[in-house]
Amino acid sequence: MFDQLPPIETILRFGIDIFAMLILIFGLYYHRYRDKELVTAASLFNVFAFGVLTVLSSVEFSITAGFGLFAILALFTLRSEQISKIEITYFFGSIAIAVICSLQGTTLVFTGTVVLIVLFGAWVLDHPRILKSAQGVKITLDKIDPDALSDPARMRADLSERLHVDVMSYQITALDYINDMARINVFYRN
Repeated sequence: MFDQLPPIETILRFGIDIFAMLILIFGLYYHRYRDKELVTAASLFNVFAFGVLTVLSSVEFSITAGFGLFAILALFTLRSEQISKIEITYFFGSIAIAVICSLQGTTLVFTGTVVLIVLFGAWVLDHPRILKSAQGVKITLDKIDPDALSDPARMRADLSERLHVDVMSYQITALDYINDMARINVFYRN
């Protein structure tokens, strides 16, 4: 019964993984973007990926099976709602930490060092002071503007007037002609 307990190194790797994931997802992402849904998904996906990859790294695993696993993950993106680039980046970061921590054959010091580098990079590159002049907001318009696709400059000017900010750019994420509704990501300066 007790011969199936995980070795202490696996428990330490899981501790590093959880600690790093908490910093990345809760300390950086949630603190900056306040998206509870992605926080829950990314943190649970991290734990699940760590478990699967720990088991797979301790048994004979072919490269074909690895490509199959990535094909399954790709299906999630095809069947899921569209998420922003920043959301997918933090989600991938959570998975990357699970992969780094779960792979056997590296020392705990090396694993911890790589995780610290990843966290430091995320902290610096997404720091609010670096991009302090740019902000983003997701909006839904209850009427599709005729200039949304045909005249981007006019649409930017209209959004600037409506929102009382300097709209730098916008991205249309959905057009619903049945309900006459548009979902737009707006990037602006105060």
